Amino acid sequence: MYKNQKYNKIILFVATIIIVLTLAVLDLFNGAVKINLSEAINLLSNSHLENDYLSTIFFDIRLPRILTAISAGLALSVSGLLMQTLFRNPLAGPYVLGVSSGAGLGVAFTVLGFSAFGLNYIELMGSGGTILAACLGSGFFMILIFAISLKVRDVMTLLVSGMLLGAAASAVINVFQFTSSEQSLKLFVIWTMGSLGSTTWQQWELMTIVISAGIIISIFIAYPLNVWLLGDENARASGVNIIKIQNLLFISTTLLAGSVTAFCGPLAFIGIAAPHIARIISKTSDHRFLIPFSALVGIVMLLTADILTQLPGSEFLLPINSTTSLLGIPIVLWIVLKGKKMWL
Repeated sequence: MYKNQKYNKIILFVATIIIVLTLAVLDLFNGAVKINLSEAINLLSNSHLENDYLSTIFFDIRLPRILTAISAGLALSVSGLLMQTLFRNPLAGPYVLGVSSGAGLGVAFTVLGFSAFGLNYIELMGSGGTILAACLGSGFFMILIFAISLKVRDVMTLLVSGMLLGAAASAVINVFQFTSSEQSLKLFVIWTMGSLGSTTWQQWELMTIVISAGIIISIFIAYPLNVWLLGDENARASGVNIIKIQNLLFISTTLLAGSVTAFCGPLAFIGIAAPHIARIISKTSDHRFLIPFSALVGIVMLLTADILTQLPGSEFLLPINSTTSLLGIPIVLWIVLKGKKMWL
């Protein structure tokens, strides 16, 4: 029986990887400018042709966007899984601790706050100002929440604290919106819609480094999380340091969710929906399998959402946050109506 389960997991894992690769290839050829297979092969073998507009589209727009979708889908799904484990709540997501709100506050401060004083943040900080502000905002909130976690041991109290910080950030953002110019307000609203296509190679590399740190931590605590699910007493009896595991889980979650929010804006429902899909398909609660498999499911969801952003026969793209919501909301709604915890 055990061998059959292990064999089925391997098949499931490999099949999902094949789906990821298929979607990545489809997304690579998806867009207003058509690039066929022969052109793509020629571009890959002659990538030094910098003046060719197809090369620019292929290497500077589509490849970074697809790699960003892979990194973001991986990070959001794993952070969602960790959050649901931490709070024992199937509706917990990567933004309940206020990381997304912190990033939004940083962006609002530069885009809207500078406008309130008649200043142009792009002229002062350059095009990377939004990214820098989001990183600083999310990082500041990470420090605040981590400081609270050192004083507060109850996870529900920590959850409420994160929600209060998020509400405070929203209140400040509303003040900035009220006093900002129309142009700055439009820029901020566009950021809140999320984007995978605005990430450069350098930004993707930095985001990947941060995400890798969060993933390494999550893998390190995978087995202790399995023991912890059996209850605090059983975990302590097995030698698991619950406080240490909670702190590592918290650090991993904030690194994963914060980096994606900083570079891509808020991407809704991937972090909530992907872990549930992974549990339903795999029928296991073993984090040693769920962490990598949830990551693959999150990548599948975000690549699918990115493909759906391209309207057929049109040069316009839908906001990525809209397509992720359309994919994730039915799953979350099913969870609510079912009234059932996804713990096996």
